Amino acid sequence: MMSKWRKMKLALRLNLCSCLPRTLEEPTLALSSTERLSDVALLSPLNWPMTPTPSSQCRSLSRNSSKSSKKTCSICLTKMKEGCGHAIFTAECSHSFHFHCIASNVKHGYQVCPVCRAKWKEIPIQKPSLDLSLPPSHQAINQTHLEPAMFDDDERLEKQLILAGEENDAVPMVEMKMYPEVSCVPQSKSCESFEVLVHLRAASVVSGNRAPIDLVTVLDISGSMGGTKLALLKRAMGFVIQNLGSSDRLSVIAFSSTARRLFPLTRMSDAGRQQALQAVNSLVSNGGTNIAEGLRKCAKVMEDRREKNSVASVIILSDGRDTYTTNHHDVMVPQIPVHSFGFGSDHDASVMHSVSELSGGTFSFIESESVIQDAIAQCIGGLLSVAVQELRVEIEGVCSNVKLGSIKSGSYFSFVAGDGHSGLVDLGDLYADEERDFLVSINIPNEKDGHTPLLKLRCVYIDPLTKEATRVESQVFQIPRPETVGEEEAVPVEVDRQRNRFLAAEAMAQARSLAEDGAFEVAVKVIENFRLVLAETVAGKSHDRFCVALDMELKEMQDRMRSSHVYEALGRAYVLSGLSSHSWQRATARGNSSRDGSSFVQAYQTPSMAEMLRRSQAMFLVSPSHHGLVQPLLSFDASQPKPR
Repeated sequence: MMSKWRKMKLALRLNLCSCLPRTLEEPTLALSSTERLSDVALLSPLNWPMTPTPSSQCRSLSRNSSKSSKKTCSICLTKMKEGCGHAIFTAECSHSFHFHCIASNVKHGYQVCPVCRAKWKEIPIQKPSLDLSLPPSHQAINQTHLEPAMFDDDERLEKQLILAGEENDAVPMVEMKMYPEVSCVPQSKSCESFEVLVHLRAASVVSGNRAPIDLVTVLDISGSMGGTKLALLKRAMGFVIQNLGSSDRLSVIAFSSTARRLFPLTRMSDAGRQQALQAVNSLVSNGGTNIAEGLRKCAKVMEDRREKNSVASVIILSDGRDTYTTNHHDVMVPQIPVHSFGFGSDHDASVMHSVSELSGGTFSFIESESVIQDAIAQCIGGLLSVAVQELRVEIEGVCSNVKLGSIKSGSYFSFVAGDGHSGLVDLGDLYADEERDFLVSINIPNEKDGHTPLLKLRCVYIDPLTKEATRVESQVFQIPRPETVGEEEAVPVEVDRQRNRFLAAEAMAQARSLAEDGAFEVAVKVIENFRLVLAETVAGKSHDRFCVALDMELKEMQDRMRSSHVYEALGRAYVLSGLSSHSWQRATARGNSSRDGSSFVQAYQTPSMAEMLRRSQAMFLVSPSHHGLVQPLLSFDASQPKPR
């Protein structure tokens, strides 16, 4: 029987070994069918740099790791064999690396083990003459401290073959529908603010036939990102790198007190992936948080590139507040969508939300660091499925006595002409199968005929593959005008659902403004009053799934506004992420939501997003107990700029 002292020593050893690197030789851990999906082999996580592992698995992983670490360099993730032309360095902590890999780390000031973070007394130093033996990919990465004045060194685009003449080329990429608030209006009745719902849906994208992307990720590596956070961030970046195609280009900006470009926009070929993985895995946390400098450098990468892929976007992740910028209005925002991810309770949600709003991107709040990868995976799923670009909807009043009053379109730019005969909504890019809804308010005069022509729609967009402009027109939308109408007709659920979405966003914005002024009781009351209104709507009474989830989200917001402490830590970011999602009508991550089946984030989730999220969760090879690295404080885990 094991003695108490021996049990204590074993427990201490297990708890102290809570995070180990995975290597190329390490076997995959088995999961039950509920924890892991069938296509887990699609993207092997054995290629990822650092993966946190629960203490319950440390004994088996320790044996595998110590054995495999002698065979695989944890920096470039390639095998180490004697006699292959590369020197091998074994540190005091017993971890081994290619000499040129670890020497480049030391040259950039990193004097700790990339695996266990042990501080070394004996440092490997590489003489300049030895640089000649470095492979080209290693040289490109390790010279990042010598940044050029112009970032016009992006890798040339892969020539794309566009097949023309296909039968389905003539099929519109956007489907248009209109729903009136009632199906008919009596001839003798006139309406001053009759609402028509305009519903748009982008077509599906054939697998493998999508537009390539230029993606820049801006990563916070300040001192607060040390330990598990940085390991999970590296893992998430590994997932992104593995899921980009050979025509996609990636550049990574790392920022702390300053910012540096790790490598230029590079195609994610096999060589490009290896280069990117090595660069990301060499990151070490230190210094302060200079978000503005990271964004400035990111904007320069996008502005200076010689060639451009059809789709371009930025992803920024941070857990802290910018301690170097006094006036955040001076922050340079790239002229492309910036999707920002703030995690933990210390990040500056207001600044990150503002950056996303101004650029046409979304803001996500990651309450638990353990779901960083899932949140990014959902975003990547959308970016890799752009179906149409620069979508603009033009609305025309067909009859001279039918005039447009207003257009409710959330954060999307809308305009109504002075004479009320026309208007437009600028919707930017749509992902495959993504939907957009806006409400057009018009006047309807008395009419003696049996119907009144109301509106006609015209969609103009660019096909991201052919880069050609396309124009699609709808049929004239008219409403029947019988002499009499029987019993009063209920508003269609489709129309009522969108009314509730716009009203909910207004209530959230009002409550947030009150909470920022310290009026938490009044803020909670605003949310509570709208929840009562929501329950009495047609969609609310019919238990519409959207409205049920919306009510749950509003209840969660109430709980996060009950005190200054809770609002500062968890409420502000949660509310801003919800506002971002509803105003752009696009999925964001909120709280700990990506692993919660009831998450409200699914309301705007496209099939491509859901597939990428499923792929991420299938790769999440840890026990369920690890999902709660940071336990949520509360019970429910829900989660006029020009868009691009």
